[in-house]
Amino acid sequence: MISIAWKSICNRWPTALLAVLAISMSVALILTVEKIRRDARSSFTQTVSGTDLIIGARSGAIQLLLYSVFRIGNATNNISWDSVEDIRKRSAVDWLIPISLGDSHAGFRVLGTSLDYFAHYRFGDKQSLQLADGQIFNDVFDAVIGSEVAVQRNYRVGDDIVVAHGTGKVALVEHDRQPFKVSGILQPTGTPVDRAIHVSLQGIEAMHVDWQNGASVKGEGTDADTIRSMELKPKAVTALLVGLKSRAAVFREQRAINTYREEPLLAILPGVALQELWNLVSVAEMALMIVSICVVVAGLVNLISVLLAGLNERRREMAVLRSAGAKPAHIFMLLCIESTVLTLGGIIAGVLLHYLLTSLGSVFLKQEFGLSINLTLPGTTDLKILFFIGCAGILAGTLPALQAYRKSLADGLSQRL
Repeated sequence: MISIAWKSICNRWPTALLAVLAISMSVALILTVEKIRRDARSSFTQTVSGTDLIIGARSGAIQLLLYSVFRIGNATNNISWDSVEDIRKRSAVDWLIPISLGDSHAGFRVLGTSLDYFAHYRFGDKQSLQLADGQIFNDVFDAVIGSEVAVQRNYRVGDDIVVAHGTGKVALVEHDRQPFKVSGILQPTGTPVDRAIHVSLQGIEAMHVDWQNGASVKGEGTDADTIRSMELKPKAVTALLVGLKSRAAVFREQRAINTYREEPLLAILPGVALQELWNLVSVAEMALMIVSICVVVAGLVNLISVLLAGLNERRREMAVLRSAGAKPAHIFMLLCIESTVLTLGGIIAGVLLHYLLTSLGSVFLKQEFGLSINLTLPGTTDLKILFFIGCAGILAGTLPALQAYRKSLADGLSQRL
């Protein structure tokens, strides 16, 4: 029966190919969506690790998380440097990373920070930042850039970078009097770090030496050596990443920061805020899954329609098989085998198409959205999806098989040509 089914499929290869194509596209879509959803969530939740508290001006937890970790949006206010020093002196604080935002270069955010950023910042499974080339900045006008910045702008160590005021892709006002020099390039992390330009806090102050109220002062042009000799102490920063000596003290320290009397501050737990943010975007995640399921259903319906449409054309074939000694059960089995072969062919082609889409689309997703998609073997969830689609495809073939089972020998032999 398997040989007969295969020959029958080969005899009707155009319609069989359409059925396989529909199923393969359905399989590729649902596997790709599931892969993106899973890797996006993993990348999302592992953007920052090892940080116990994120501190910023009092606003909202999600807003603070977005601008401090994902570089999205802006802070409602800054944290004064006196408060930074006060928090650093707290007995429970092990390390503190100041972050200053507000400028950009070609759409990439410029992040002012200290050397503690490279020593204590962790992502993924507590992985540290590593240099692919160059060194950490040791001059006021040095900059360490992320891997995506280097790739998209074709920057190398020693190249100059002119930072623009504001965060837009179009530079309206540039700090062209004090350009920065690329001193190092970070290895890819799959996080917003790849799309950031890191400079020192002193560098942030240096490029604003001749600026007042967000604009450069005409006639002023302090040379770089004079700027280097200045104190360049920051007046304020945007946010703080804090690591504690003991995780047991996290709630006590959070409460102390939230009730800080010197200025209104907010301290959040990164893990809790990340989960809240993911719950907000889970609606889009669910919508993608619903669309994928609908496409799978459409592919199975197409399989049924192909088998049913070909059934009327094959009534004479069925009658000949019956006259040659085939029983109704044999006809039923023949149609079931055909639907099984088409379904399995669609699944195999869909898996191959999924890997093709993943390999080609991973570069685009990484460049445009900073989303790292890795090629991996099908996981437990993927195998369950493929098993479900396989069973559904086999069951879909039973409908035309039952119809063929009920056809009589006389009905087939009496068909007009």
